[in-house]
Amino acid sequence: MSDPQPPTGVRALAGEQFSLTQAVGGVRGLVESIAPGLLFVVVYLVAGQRLVPAVVAAGAASLVAVVARLVQRTPLTQALSGVLGVGIGVVWALASGRAENYFAWGLWTNVAYLVATAASIAVGWPVVGVLIGLFDADGPLSGGPWSSVGAFRADPGRRRRAVWATWLWVAVFAVRLAVQVPLYLAAQVAWLGTAKLVMGVPLFALVLWLSWVLVRPAPAPEPARPHPGP
Repeated sequence: MSDPQPPTGVRALAGEQFSLTQAVGGVRGLVESIAPGLLFVVVYLVAGQRLVPAVVAAGAASLVAVVARLVQRTPLTQALSGVLGVGIGVVWALASGRAENYFAWGLWTNVAYLVATAASIAVGWPVVGVLIGLFDADGPLSGGPWSSVGAFRADPGRRRRAVWATWLWVAVFAVRLAVQVPLYLAAQVAWLGTAKLVMGVPLFALVLWLSWVLVRPAPAPEPARPHPGP
């Protein structure tokens, strides 16, 4: 029997192994994540900074991803979440007539995540520790008790590592906003789209790995071998 593949997304925080490729949903997940934004920027520039061709290209890329998964009967979660984000961006941009508003939803999402992660530290329930409890093999999403969600709080070492890992995510959302909001306000669509791509999946995967390194359980010590007799 082959070893199970490392989990994807934030589930990877509770995994015994970590794979950068699997964390972003494999090559397919990576393509589905970056294609709409990349096409939006490229088509926007090629079409002479016209909004409609750019949003059509981005929307089509998201819909193709969903249709392909439906035809192949593969999980839709990642593709559907992509369609939702792209759909909101398309409607916002078309309604306002401003291309930079295609990225506005992503900025507000980062604001919400920044507030939530910082608040989780302030109240003593760092979100990384909570996620580990949820996705752990003994956690409630695997049929275990809900009390396991807060198990990290009983161990000062684990709690401290969960806090530091959550601070990494606070930093990610803060840096994204610090870089992208000025570009949004200046209507620098191409640079904003490029920054979003660079600070999107690649940065997510890197910080997810760093978080996993901080919070992964220590390997169980090997049993002592008996000394050979004389």
